[in-house]
Order: sequence, then C-alpha cells, then structure tokens
Amino acid sequence: MRTKAYWIRHSHILRRDEYVCSACGETTDKPKKTCPNCGSTMKGVQGDAGWVDEMEALDAFFDD
Repeated sequence: MRTKAYWIRHSHILRRDEYVCSACGETTDKPKKTCPNCGSTMKGVQGDAGWVDEMEALDAFFDD
C-alpha cells in the first residue's frame, strides 16, 4: 500500500533547490507526484529555511 507523504524543499543560495521525500528521505531535483524510491503519493511541498544558515555563513565570511 502506498503511503501519503510530502516533499521538503531545501532552498540554497548558490545552487539549485533539493526536494526530499518525508517518508523515505529520497532526494530529487524537482517535486514529482510520487516518490521514485518508495512510491508514496505526494501531497505538496513544505519549505525549509536552510538558506538562512548559508546566508549567515556568507555574512560572517564577508564580515557584514
């Protein structure tokens, strides 16, 4: 039986966004209707504010 899951979008500053399946952890470059690894039906995308950590690192590097 297929489960229902969602994509977790990991946004980045200097590279493309990644989408991670909430059920199995499979990573893809764009959201799909089903997970190619576990076959879960996807019910949308939730964001992750990981880009904030990347921005803090860049600010520290440039001493801003």
